[in-house]
Amino acid sequence: MVLQLIGLLFTGSALPVAISYLSGKTPDIGSEQALVTVAASCTAAIVALLAIRKVTSFPGTRHFSYIIPTFSVTFGSAIGVLLVLRVDYASVMLMSAFLFGTLFIFMMMHLGAKAGQSFYVVPFGKALKLVESEDASWILLKDPTLPENDGHTPIVADLRYDFEPEWERMLAAAAISGRAVYHSKQVRESLTGKVEIEHLSENSFGSLVPNSAYRHTKRIVDIVVSLVAIPVLLVPMLLLGVVIRLESPGPILFRQRRMGYRGQDFEVLKFRTMRARAPATCVETAIQDAITQSDDDRITKIGRVLRRSRIDELPQIWNVLMGDMSIIGPRPEAIPLSEWYERELPFYSYRHIVRPGITGWAQVSQGHVADLDSVHTKLYYDFYYIKNFSAWLDLLITIRTVHTILSGFGSK
Repeated sequence: MVLQLIGLLFTGSALPVAISYLSGKTPDIGSEQALVTVAASCTAAIVALLAIRKVTSFPGTRHFSYIIPTFSVTFGSAIGVLLVLRVDYASVMLMSAFLFGTLFIFMMMHLGAKAGQSFYVVPFGKALKLVESEDASWILLKDPTLPENDGHTPIVADLRYDFEPEWERMLAAAAISGRAVYHSKQVRESLTGKVEIEHLSENSFGSLVPNSAYRHTKRIVDIVVSLVAIPVLLVPMLLLGVVIRLESPGPILFRQRRMGYRGQDFEVLKFRTMRARAPATCVETAIQDAITQSDDDRITKIGRVLRRSRIDELPQIWNVLMGDMSIIGPRPEAIPLSEWYERELPFYSYRHIVRPGITGWAQVSQGHVADLDSVHTKLYYDFYYIKNFSAWLDLLITIRTVHTILSGFGSK
């Protein structure tokens, strides 16, 4: 981190100044324009570095794919601020900082990727399951001793296992010496992006209670984004409604009661993508109707396009504005499905501790689900989101949602 920071400060100041000077388009080194440009480029580069490190700390992220988008956002924001404040800046110097900063981080992450992450594994209990993962290098310990020439590689152990005294002494000595000792479940969560709750004690001390300060900030962001999006999307949504109505008889909007924040039900809005049909008359039929299968024959032609691109979810911007939903969060389920899952899956109701979202961690990691086993896996993704509830995870989900929309990942 320190080396990357020093390198970025160098690429954000010295190199851009040199490039601008050689191009003959540089202002005086001590001028206000030069100082403003250096300050803006260094700030944008440092924020980009912090964002990349935070975002790529989550599982399933490819470091390289987030570098250019992140630098583009931070440098674009810096330029936007300078334009709004009507502050003069050197464009060649700023673009040089963007280019060299991006190349520097690419180089550093390439070197880091070659090194990889290694762990010593105490070969007992559930820790042994980790060696099946190819996301890291695993070194099985044959006896309770560690190599004396390696004092930094972390240790992974199933801390619930009843170890022999010599193994317990080794773990204690490693922790006292400053070496990281991780519980195998903690490492598994960081590699898979899923949190499995097996005991009520795992929700002690608020581990699955989202940060209240960020929850309020997130609500403000939801309101602002909704107020901006509704006027912009209104005309395209009206035109899309006409197309839906012309293709098949029935309402333009699909309305359904779903389970929401803190267990309160609400009416979700979506563009209708299926042929209209009479409401179910029994619970079993309602559950079946609420599950969309692969190649479901109820889906219309325009409906398949809308579902693949996720455009059918756009009316939920209104649900976000009303406070029923958030832009990002666990997807809300239909009431019959939610009640069924609560009967069948332990701790299912924990997912209602945050507002449901238009997109979420499970959607970009797993996609659509249609059976109980898949829903169980989806629940683990929801718990991971709640446990790691933060602006950084929301930023990652936003970036991956763009890829999901473009690729059609997980749609049915």
